[in-house]
Amino acid sequence: MSNLAAVTDAEFEATVLKSDKPVLVDFWAEWCGPCRQVAPILDELSSEHGDKITFVKMNIDENPVTPSSYRVASIPTINVYSGGEVVKTIIGAKPKGALLKELADFI
Repeated sequence: MSNLAAVTDAEFEATVLKSDKPVLVDFWAEWCGPCRQVAPILDELSSEHGDKITFVKMNIDENPVTPSSYRVASIPTINVYSGGEVVKTIIGAKPKGALLKELADFI
């Protein structure tokens, strides 16, 4: 599906909230068609900009606690975290150009 590293509820604080650089979290599920559309785009962005922002994914079916605490109501939801806070939320599958524009402050 995606080459991004998977993060779990148990690892979320250490991996995402305590990271010294911004972290993009792709909240997704196996059954989500739009999630499958956006996955290869996020892989590309990770290859191109992974030095500036960390890209990870979280399966909401396997890890219900974190998505619920951040009120993830629809997927794909892409949150960017910096300094332990959500600094950007992108909801729905978007083409690469639109994602680049949304992420311009971080890459």
